[in-house]
Amino acid sequence: MQWTLVIPLKPLTRAKSRLADTAADGVRPGLALAFAQDTVAAALACAAVADVAVVTDDERASRALGALGARIVPDTPADGLNAALAHGAAVVRRKRPGAPVATLNADLPALRARELARVLHAAAEFPRAFLPDAAAFGTTLLAAAPERELRPAFGIDSRARHRASGAAELVLAGVDSVRQDVDTGDDLRAALALGVGPHTAAVSAGLLIPGS
Repeated sequence: MQWTLVIPLKPLTRAKSRLADTAADGVRPGLALAFAQDTVAAALACAAVADVAVVTDDERASRALGALGARIVPDTPADGLNAALAHGAAVVRRKRPGAPVATLNADLPALRARELARVLHAAAEFPRAFLPDAAAFGTTLLAAAPERELRPAFGIDSRARHRASGAAELVLAGVDSVRQDVDTGDDLRAALALGVGPHTAAVSAGLLIPGS
């Protein structure tokens, strides 16, 4: 099964505010972009992925991620994350009617293509499925089978929200790179320990990150 992935990305100037203790204001936009570049590159290298659509209105990110091969979808609703994801899914399904669609966080800098393929293979067994993040409160991937709506419920405690919505929770070992999103300095240290992609590695090299 070949999946279309929808990856949301807010304007870089507003991204990753919780990394303020690790990266200065002038560094965080570039760090957020690096996360997204490594995420998109790994996703496009995944054998189970047909294409990737990034929902964003950020011009810098659009150029960089488009150059990697992602399709850029403007955030027309401009009404938050869940609206952006629903819009992105609708846009890509007009191009690939009936395609299985999954959302993926843009801040997975340690993402491995093979681990993503394992997650998508497991998700294909259910009408809707999700993967909890490393912190066990959020969600890094939400998948919907052909002809099924995504019904994204991201936000605080999205793991509980998606479970309550009827989506199957995927319980898989050995997919840490798909679960390790980065919101805090501790998250970034964990991602660096897993091994991040080249874009994040280059930007992180200039940061003093205690414990990394």
